[in-house]
Amino acid sequence: MNKTTHLLLTTLLGMTLASTALAGKTRNVVLIISDGLRPEEMFTGVEEDLLNEKNGGNWTSEKELRARYWDPDPKVRRMLLFPFIWNTIATKGQLLGNAQLGSQAQVANGLAFSYPGYNEMSSGMPDPRINSNEFGPNPNQTVFEWLSHQPGFAGKVEIFGTWNTFHDIFNESRSHLPIRAGVNLVDATDHSPRGQLLEELYKTTTLLEDKDPPDSFLTVSVLDHLKTHRPRVMFVGYGDTDSWAHQGRYDLVVDTAHHFDAAVAALWNRMQSIPEYKDKTTFILTADHGRGHGLVEWKEHGVEESGSENIWIAIIGPDTPPLGERQNVASVTQSQLAATIAALLGEDYRKAEPRAAAPLLDVLAAP
Repeated sequence: MNKTTHLLLTTLLGMTLASTALAGKTRNVVLIISDGLRPEEMFTGVEEDLLNEKNGGNWTSEKELRARYWDPDPKVRRMLLFPFIWNTIATKGQLLGNAQLGSQAQVANGLAFSYPGYNEMSSGMPDPRINSNEFGPNPNQTVFEWLSHQPGFAGKVEIFGTWNTFHDIFNESRSHLPIRAGVNLVDATDHSPRGQLLEELYKTTTLLEDKDPPDSFLTVSVLDHLKTHRPRVMFVGYGDTDSWAHQGRYDLVVDTAHHFDAAVAALWNRMQSIPEYKDKTTFILTADHGRGHGLVEWKEHGVEESGSENIWIAIIGPDTPPLGERQNVASVTQSQLAATIAALLGEDYRKAEPRAAAPLLDVLAAP
């Protein structure tokens, strides 16, 4: 460890003892979700037993899947699946959640499905009342709603996602956050040729689940938005990894996971090319829940599918020491993300919501 890194770690540790807010370089935070993406794929790449038609439900040939994603070495095949995460975040940031290396990341809600997970990560605490994806408007204030009322953040907090339920999760009617998700992800007010093309594509695309558009629409919408807007805080929720797993198509799960990595890379590179964001932005990547193990339960998640409580967390930004894939660190929970987002921005969310879990600053700073 060089002198500069040691000084940074010492400073970070000192700050976390005194406060749950960090006076660092981060001015912007983006929380990005790949719904239901397992730690298995994140840390070891594709699962060999699921590359065949019988177990993986694949229409893509096993030969083609192996050519794209397989290598006997798990460190190589995870890089084939997630090149940006393992070439960039793993060298300039951190990854938590590889239990085989003594890094445990889990949900705390005990249910391991979507709405409870999104509430937990955004409000900082599980809520036993939220026991259905059809629960309705979230009674809890999220860190995104709270930040939107803090000085310097008015009109600078935005929500994007493919799942229409995000309108309820972030309680649009109460929070008044600008939420482009599900049916209104594509901006119908954009009458430019590009906007009209996206609207036409949405109308003529066969949708996999309800009225939720595919992930590709989300990537285009967010990148286009940044041409004219400069939010300081964004939530970006991708859903296809979960949808294709429920359909029992492992070939499309891994293709979608690979596309997710490319989408994160595109967003990171775009934001690093904009002066307001360059070297002032932290990305936090995670999943709302894990999935089951084995030849069948990989398709589902919840209390009956062991392993669904396990998630992964990846972080890159100017205040995150480049410690890579973490080993033998304290266990963390999804509920710590809300306070972490605020703390990186120099705000103390737990002062307003004492029930929220502590931020991850101590874990991120640990040498």
